[in-house]
This record gives sequence, C-alpha cells and structure tokens, in this order.
Amino acid sequence: MPDGEEFFVRTVGERDLPAVRALLVETWHDTYDPIYGRERVVEITDTWHSLDALRARLKRPHSEFVLADNGRLIGGMAFAVAGKDGKEIHLHQLYVHPECQGKGIGMALFAEIAQCFPEAREITLEVEEANSRARAFYAHLGFEQVGRSGDCGGAGFELPALIYRRGL
Repeated sequence: MPDGEEFFVRTVGERDLPAVRALLVETWHDTYDPIYGRERVVEITDTWHSLDALRARLKRPHSEFVLADNGRLIGGMAFAVAGKDGKEIHLHQLYVHPECQGKGIGMALFAEIAQCFPEAREITLEVEEANSRARAFYAHLGFEQVGRSGDCGGAGFELPALIYRRGL
C-alpha cells in the first residue's frame, strides 16, 4: 500500500461482503497459520467468515459492522455488538489487512466503533494469546486482561483466548 493513501471508515453493505470475506481469509492465514496450521484456519474461516455468516452480521440488532475503504482496497473491518442495556460493547472482530497494518486503520476502526455506541461505558473483546501483534495493539489502546476463555467467540472451535476490557 502506498504511503499517504487515505482510508475512510464506513458501514458495510451487502455488496462489500465478498471483499470483507477475502480480507478476513487473508488476514487469518497471515496471523493464524503459524499458530493453528493452514487446514484448521481454512475450517474456521469457512465457518466464521462465510458469506452467510457475514450477511447475518448485517442484520444483527444493536450492532455496528464497519470497514476501512480507499476506493480500491478494503484495508480493515470491525464488528461489535452492544449488550441489552447498551452500557457494554463486545468487539467481536477488528482485522486489518496485513499490508495495511501500522498505518492507523485499526485505530480508526476502533474509534468508529466506540462512537457508534454513545451509551456504552466499557468494551470487551477476546484475543488469541499467541497473537502478540493484536495483544500489543489492544494494550496500546488501554485494554487490560481480565480473564481467559477456552472457546473464543463461543463457536465450538475450542480456541483459547484472553479476555480484555477497557472503559470508554
């Protein structure tokens, strides 16, 4: 990605889903192949990041599904859901294309998610313990580890994760 190329954060639409899926698949292989192996990553991405799964996120109540777009490339995406009282947000996904990392896209996506939920007072997320880049990113944003999970995302893949929380 050329330096200085500007990305804009906007809401995901139906027509964006194939590009969002491609971003997720590429990012997951880049990050998780060394941790879980290529076959396991294919199994997970085919389930979690299928077009049907992404389409369901578009319709989920009390949620925000955004992406960073420069007109030719989707540089990142984020998806979050507010709890019933609106005071807590759970950040389910925040991924930045490997070629776009370190350029402020993740920060822009996080800021947009936080602004979309004005009643929220805290945000939680789960992150793979071996994903040191993500852990450093969230620490930089002020998140603190508050627990552990044996099944990240509760999807039955039994992926260990750290639970992070931060006030808003």
